[in-house]
Formats: sequence, C-alpha cells, structure tokens
Amino acid sequence: LLGGEMEGKTVKESSIVMTHPMSTLDANMSGNVHGGVIMRLVDEAGGAVAIRHTRTNVVTASMDRMGFHNPVFIGNLLTLKASLNLVGRTSMEVGVHVQSEDLITGEIKHTASAYLTYVALDENGKPKAVPPLILKTEEEIRRNREAQRRRDGRLRDRQK
Repeated sequence: LLGGEMEGKTVKESSIVMTHPMSTLDANMSGNVHGGVIMRLVDEAGGAVAIRHTRTNVVTASMDRMGFHNPVFIGNLLTLKASLNLVGRTSMEVGVHVQSEDLITGEIKHTASAYLTYVALDENGKPKAVPPLILKTEEEIRRNREAQRRRDGRLRDRQK
C-alpha cells in the first residue's frame, strides 16, 4: 500500500443481523413496543457495523427520517439487518432494515428502515480516517449511489 493508505473492506465484512425478542420491558401499557426502544436497537446495530468496519470507537452523527410502518408487540422477534452503504474520509452511512416476526403465526412485517451516519474517533476523541469500502454487487453499488445522493443533500442542508 502506498503512503499509509488503508486496505479497503467489503460491505459483507461488517454487515450484521441482530435479533431481539420483545418483552414487557420494551412496551407501553397497550402492549406495543416503544418506538424509542426500536430506535435504540437501530442505533446499536448501526454502531456495531461502523465499529466492525473501523475497529475503533464511533459516535452517531445523525439518523435520517425513520418512519414506523407496522406496530411491534410483546412476544414479537425483532430482526435488524444493518450494512454499510457509503464511506467517506471519517464518516460512514449505515442502512438498517427492521422487521418483526410473530413467532406463533410466522407472519413477518416490515417495521422500519433508517440511515445513520457515524464518525470514527481516535483515542483523543478526534475524527479518524476510515478504511475505504469495496463494493462487490450491483445492489451494493446502487445503495452506495443512493447514499451519496443523501449525503450531498445533507451537505446542502447544512450550508443553508
């Protein structure tokens, strides 16, 4: 590698699937799981992907709009699938797809999706360069292109 360049990593190397059974501790009095519980799990899944890619501490910089499509109930199994979409110099966008499964009926519903941006930090808490992302499939290339458009939009919004 030339002049301290980092070796790239594939999307697959850092992707995760995380499952979490929903209990009474996760729910409101109606038996629906709190949206905040799901958001916390989304951030944990996304953060795990970012740490796996960088092998360093990361902080959440932003979470794009997150809509809830279907309620989640006590006893459902929540599955979160998270993977990198885009890597910049010190930041990364991770996409997280959430679904719930009724373990009795087997019915699976899309619960939510979100895009989170993480920044890698060095031992002094300062932004740190991250390994480049190696895209291997058409799907990864498409997701990367869409993530670049979202990033451009966020930068435009910040400049306003």
